[in-house]
Amino acid sequence: MTHECSLLLPRVCAALAHPRQPNTDDTCLEKLLDWFELLTKCDNSVELLEDNPCLTEFINSMLALPQPSPSILSFTLRLAGILAVSKSRFKRLQQEQLLARLFGRDGPPSSELWRYASVRSGWVNGVCNMMCHQDALHLICSTGGIDVIFTLQGDPSLFVASAASQLLVDMLTLSVGNEMTQPLGTKDWEWPACAQVIIKHVEDSLRSGSASRIEHSLKLLTNLFGCCYDAWTEVIWLDVAEQVESFLTEETVQAQHMLVNLLVKMAWSPVFSDTKSHFWTLVTSALKHLTPVQAGPLAVRLLKFFKCPEDVRIQALTVLLQPMDCVLRAASQPMEYAGLLDKSVSDPITVEGLLASKSSCANLLCQTLAHLDELLCRSSFQVDLPHTALLRSLITILQFCNGILSPASPLGSMISQNLINCFRVQKSALDVLAVLSDGTGCDTLRESLFDVLLAYLESPNTSPTVLKKTFQATSRWLVHVQKLSCSDSESQQTQKVLKDVLLVLQKRLCNPYWEVRDSSLEFLTDLIKSFRDQDEFRQSLLSSEVPRLTENLLQDSESYVRASAVTALGHLAFITCFAQESPVMGNQYNKESIIAKLQEILSRDPEDFPRRAVINIFTEWVRHGCTGQLEDTEQFVSGVIQIAECDSDWEVRLGGLQLVQDFCKQAHQQLGCPECPVEPDSGALPRSISEHEFLQLLCRAKLFSFLFRSLCDCDKTVGQGACRTLKNLSTKFYPYGTPVCLFETVDLPAGQSIGHLQRMLGQGSLAQDSPSDGFNGVDFEDPETVLLALGNIDLLELRYEFSESSDQVEKRPESLLQDILATAGTVTQNEADCY
Repeated sequence: MTHECSLLLPRVCAALAHPRQPNTDDTCLEKLLDWFELLTKCDNSVELLEDNPCLTEFINSMLALPQPSPSILSFTLRLAGILAVSKSRFKRLQQEQLLARLFGRDGPPSSELWRYASVRSGWVNGVCNMMCHQDALHLICSTGGIDVIFTLQGDPSLFVASAASQLLVDMLTLSVGNEMTQPLGTKDWEWPACAQVIIKHVEDSLRSGSASRIEHSLKLLTNLFGCCYDAWTEVIWLDVAEQVESFLTEETVQAQHMLVNLLVKMAWSPVFSDTKSHFWTLVTSALKHLTPVQAGPLAVRLLKFFKCPEDVRIQALTVLLQPMDCVLRAASQPMEYAGLLDKSVSDPITVEGLLASKSSCANLLCQTLAHLDELLCRSSFQVDLPHTALLRSLITILQFCNGILSPASPLGSMISQNLINCFRVQKSALDVLAVLSDGTGCDTLRESLFDVLLAYLESPNTSPTVLKKTFQATSRWLVHVQKLSCSDSESQQTQKVLKDVLLVLQKRLCNPYWEVRDSSLEFLTDLIKSFRDQDEFRQSLLSSEVPRLTENLLQDSESYVRASAVTALGHLAFITCFAQESPVMGNQYNKESIIAKLQEILSRDPEDFPRRAVINIFTEWVRHGCTGQLEDTEQFVSGVIQIAECDSDWEVRLGGLQLVQDFCKQAHQQLGCPECPVEPDSGALPRSISEHEFLQLLCRAKLFSFLFRSLCDCDKTVGQGACRTLKNLSTKFYPYGTPVCLFETVDLPAGQSIGHLQRMLGQGSLAQDSPSDGFNGVDFEDPETVLLALGNIDLLELRYEFSESSDQVEKRPESLLQDILATAGTVTQNEADCY
């Protein structure tokens, strides 16, 4: 503890324990507790209390108050628990009988303040903090605290109830782990006293028939098996397994929903990993007896577990696929094609009943589809899904939702009525459909798939959100088919779909809903990225109205649409302007015209999103070398950054830095500069002609003026980016560090200017300087001055300053204690560290 903290702490304790109990900021108290917790972890000795007697005096004062503030009492309880983590400090607090008065049954639990959740939370957390040694365990058990914890399991505050349940697990683990000296068994006398009380409480609760008590005990067991992997946990399980298993079939006790988390935690515990243990028999029974809505989450979590026995894995997969199988069979003619499953785990009538019900059909399918999406997105799970049958089922669901499938059975008719225009199911099915494009074995359904997707794209009833997901699924499947297309017929099919899609786009780009126009532009961008190298696609695109409509949307009333139009037009330029054999499209599509329009948006658009899109597109062009010869690119970049550096949006300014970085990389390569230059003899200009040209080019483009101004940007991220870019450039000219004689190679006035610049950078005042003075004599268009600046300004120190958190000073303990004093009103106005 620092000297300043030692001086401030007694005043803080006195302020907090004052009878008037001021409303101290809870955030400050939380931070103070965090500081004490960190402090006690570094120092376990009793000297902390001996050197700071104000701490025990504060606790005594709090206990003497007739009506303390609930928040201050909660703080005191948690503080005492933190201090009692150490055995030596625990004993010191016990000598003064503080802990028994705080955590015993006759303490806060018997006071009127116990009705405040903050006090109960402080009590539980205080006990949790100190529960690291046997002395603390004995204190709680001997003073009736364990009965209080049993009661808090059912606390109306979920935070308190959860903490109480975890506290019982910690006490049980501490009791058994430290006191068990003989072989484990099932008789009470073999367990330590505290463990016996907790275990008996769990067993009694499970047999009580009370739904709340059963729920509390199941939560406790879930926490226990999730964090403790000792062998004795199996003994506890053997005592309660039969009772827990009975919950699967008992209709009088609705505890089935609690069993999923319990079984999953046990599955991950190495104690129950033996594939032949009775536990896995219980899992298969649960998969059979739980409702489909309850069994689904259990099945998907078991499939993630690589040690799951194969027969259980098959059963879990069957449970997961059963609703999809039921939909497929209900929609198909008899023997038309096989379903997903050969047999089911539970009675199919149960699933059919849920799908036939309007209230449960969508919920069951959305849950199933979400689980399938989760499995398909994680390749590490390695679940062997029947991709073809699954795709057929997804197509069927989408057809039901869109009303384009005539059901073949009474059940199919009911499912169709339940799903018609159901946006939730449509969105979930399209998500899975998109992910399924990465699978194999689905080629036979390609035509049916695109028919459904096009039907959704063309339908006026498709909601904007569903349309967006349809665009995403269509894009992914088109890319997938493109990779697989080998024959001319397959290629022709793909091109036909693309033409149909472009016709849809022409309509959607004129849609009155901005969300539709926006997602249509995003889809167009994806298509251009994927197919711009194909002649037939380029011809179809440029012969359509899509380019003209896209350009018109640069003037859209909605900023999101304008931003998407900028991005789409920027990628369209790869076809219209930057391709080696660009088609003749008229003057409106030449490079100069597009650049002028986008620069106008960058300069004048009132919203941030379009301007960010412009700077990103310009960066993309430079990265791909699309802006012409090096001289043209130099002028282009120079003009763009002069606009960007005045932008009010920090992301635009940051985008300008990225543009500079990519331009420097391109110029460095095009000029043939060596990656590792020869060490120069002095601070003169770089030796090689290419390095000299590189430096002159950057100076002409006014890049260094932009970078040094960005160092003092009001946004920290921009300053960090500028510092990183300048440091990278300095290593190109000084790969072996700055020569000692660098200052001797220039006139003294320039050196003085650089020194002044260094001081301004340290104060962060460069951005506020008048630009007309040339940065106080620093000419960043002069190569010698730039080299001098790069060589002498301590960029590493600046980078370190940027890496420091902006609130680092305010989070110091001294500042925190001053804030608490200020809140309590015990210091003068100027004495507090106000931030």
